[in-house]
Amino acid sequence: MILGGKGRIHVSVVEHSVGSDRQAFIEALKNDSLPGLQAVPKSDWHNHAGRGGTMAYIGEWAKVVIEPPARPFASLHEMQNWYTVNVKRHCPGKQGYLKRVEAAFVQAREDRIAKLALNFGIDEIEALGGMESFMQTMDDLQRRHAPDTDFRPELSLDRACDVEQVGTRLYEIFAAQWFRSIDVCHDELAQPISAFKPIYRAAHAAGLVCKVHVGEFGTADDVMEAVEVLELQEVHHGVAAAGSPQIMNWLARHAIRLHVCPTSNVMLGVAESYGKHPIRKLYDHGVPVTVNTDDLLIFNQSVSQEYRNLYTSGLMTPEELDDIRRIGLEEA
Repeated sequence: MILGGKGRIHVSVVEHSVGSDRQAFIEALKNDSLPGLQAVPKSDWHNHAGRGGTMAYIGEWAKVVIEPPARPFASLHEMQNWYTVNVKRHCPGKQGYLKRVEAAFVQAREDRIAKLALNFGIDEIEALGGMESFMQTMDDLQRRHAPDTDFRPELSLDRACDVEQVGTRLYEIFAAQWFRSIDVCHDELAQPISAFKPIYRAAHAAGLVCKVHVGEFGTADDVMEAVEVLELQEVHHGVAAAGSPQIMNWLARHAIRLHVCPTSNVMLGVAESYGKHPIRKLYDHGVPVTVNTDDLLIFNQSVSQEYRNLYTSGLMTPEELDDIRRIGLEEA
């Protein structure tokens, strides 16, 4: 037990806080209380920064009403087109981009996101004048709009990028020691994941948590390959692993955390419904999973709403969902 004194916390106080949060979260689910869910600390480890706010926030700023998509998307391409037409055209250019990132921080504060990984691309860094200017701008947004959120910026590379060209631009980015993790996203079939080995070797050396978007549309074998080839600690999506008990068991043994986005999966046809989402199988096999938003400005569901969706569908119990919530608050 840690006794009192300056700079020390009594263990019983910490345990009481954890227990209180668990009880509050479980009761909020059972009572279908969204405000109750919003009051409990959570994480959002899979959030594309420029799409991480709410339609209401952007709509109020742009003086328009943004309606969520009426049906699932047939493809990522269709999703991107919908976003451009229905959201991005109302907040274009640098000012619009900064307002959308601001919205992500505001949403994190309002939904009590204690740990937030926002995903940024190299083009976004360059659009704000380079690494120094970009860091200052994002840190200022976080201080003003989500000062109590543990902000974990993530560098995102396009799966279709020219790896050699990108590699030459990473020295300044890694040297700044601002990003906490690295990711590769977009089309999983654009090029072999092994092409990114030199970049991930440098990322490991720089102390970054290594992640990749994989197993959203591919196979369980794709997840396994990416984790082994790039020595990943975490995976964005990874739900295809549910198709292989052997690979799920391997992920569980090696504590590879999967950052799952239920509504994104449903809206892109990866999961038939919340009630049949593969997070159930992953959890049952002991794979550490978290619940996240992905693109809130498209899918229109906060982290709290995602938990509620999984509960009201009958897929998981409040106690199981609180286990997942607490996994998200742990370090990789």
